[in-house]
Amino acid sequence: MKRFVFPGSFDPITIGHQEIIERALPLCDELIIAVGENSDKKNMFPIEDRIKFIEKTNKNNSKVIVESYKGLTVDFCKKVNADSLLRGLRNPADFEFEKSVAQMNRKLSGIETVFLLTSATHSFISSSIVREIMYFGGDYTSLVPKAVRSKQA
Repeated sequence: MKRFVFPGSFDPITIGHQEIIERALPLCDELIIAVGENSDKKNMFPIEDRIKFIEKTNKNNSKVIVESYKGLTVDFCKKVNADSLLRGLRNPADFEFEKSVAQMNRKLSGIETVFLLTSATHSFISSSIVREIMYFGGDYTSLVPKAVRSKQA
């Protein structure tokens, strides 16, 4: 069984994240969306809401499992016996950052990282941009799945 872990804060999940999830599913038997808990980070949504958004968005796909975790991503991957990490890349800056993280993860644990390029139609979307739009009362509805749209920030 091929098990991938897609880690992130998903604060909130965007249609860009969801695109990566859907495109990764044919590549694995199980995809664990690992929602990271970071007490130093000020999130817009509590972790329980972020998990619910992802679960509702992927409710019709039995290959998707949503879990929270604390600590190093590689330790979580060992715990769940993951074969690979999954990361989406929007631009060259993402690649440079993610390349370093992937190399460190492989050095620490031997785990490989699978990169998927976000489509051009979603490459400008990030959770931080969506949060800012939400914070200032802008129209974010085309940037997030329905589960997020039904929740007021």
